[in-house]
Amino acid sequence: MGIVEEAHNVKVLGTGSRFIVLAHGFGTDQSVWKHLVPHLLEDFRVILYDNMGAGTTNPDYFDFERYSTLEGYAYDLLAILQEVGVDSCIFVGHSVSAMIGTAASVSRPDLFAKIIMISASPRYLNDSNYFGGFEQEDLDQLFNAMASNYKSWCSGFAPMAIGGDMESVAVQEFSRTLFNMRPDIALSVLQTIFKSDMRQILCLVNVPCHIIQSMKDLAVPVVVAEYLHQHVGAESIVEVMSTEGHLPQLSSPDVVIPVILKHIRYDIEA
Repeated sequence: MGIVEEAHNVKVLGTGSRFIVLAHGFGTDQSVWKHLVPHLLEDFRVILYDNMGAGTTNPDYFDFERYSTLEGYAYDLLAILQEVGVDSCIFVGHSVSAMIGTAASVSRPDLFAKIIMISASPRYLNDSNYFGGFEQEDLDQLFNAMASNYKSWCSGFAPMAIGGDMESVAVQEFSRTLFNMRPDIALSVLQTIFKSDMRQILCLVNVPCHIIQSMKDLAVPVVVAEYLHQHVGAESIVEVMSTEGHLPQLSSPDVVIPVILKHIRYDIEA
């Protein structure tokens, strides 16, 4: 195993001839894909990894300057693909990782056969003629709450993000991975995500995109999925599911896993 693979806890599973990469969002790690992975092992070589800053990674490796923009994560992704020996993959990105994969595909489109976005947003802040769902005041309150008492903030944020109560298995799972993050790193990562604006690169994307979105999502309004659909430079399709929550693959796997599998197997150009 190479240095990059070890740092990101890379796992390559399955026996198929094609590569599929599963990339997680904020506050989680590769375990968020546990319901999906078993369905892929016969047909794909499945690449799982943890974004730097996840609770499963070594906090000493987290470079606050490198990860002050999403480009730092995109470089990590390209380094992982190179080290594993991937020449083409289907990329499944949840939340911020959808934008990380999109950025990586702009510089190396040859490595990406398709991008599947789940709960993705190119910008979270509202702007003129754009509704991202948040005002700066909302984000300032969020960051202040994280900084003052991280564990208390996690306890409140997890059920809101999932769309369930504290007793649900999905909320407990998300709470666990949130708690595992070092508080200062978690705050830095979330600030980077919420200040990001990837709208300008969407027109440069020339890899087919499948945009999957929950009907009700604390972090991403449904109109954002349509915005992505209208603005990516490549062919795209969008599907809004009847699910609630920002991590539907964790909270509603019975609904979401068949949808993801359908989009993995679907060829836009067919």
